[in-house]
Amino acid sequence: MLARRRHVYFAMMGTCIALFVLAWAVVRIWSTPAAVAMCLVAMVIPPVAAMVANRRGPDDRWWDDPSGDPESDEWWDELDGKKRRP
Repeated sequence: MLARRRHVYFAMMGTCIALFVLAWAVVRIWSTPAAVAMCLVAMVIPPVAAMVANRRGPDDRWWDDPSGDPESDEWWDELDGKKRRP
């Protein structure tokens, strides 16, 4: 799931950059309002891309979920202050 979200994020950000570059290198020659509209669309893409990239998937481990490895879980619990060393 992480790789898929990463690919979607980079595709969205690539689209954003392409919109900015095309708007001011090509489209502005024929229509400034169209170039501004393209930039407005490109302005909305980065926050949406961040939300897509940081969305928790159904198989992702969350902060307090145990990993299944008792030694690792005990170590993380100790670091988080949940368990004190004897």
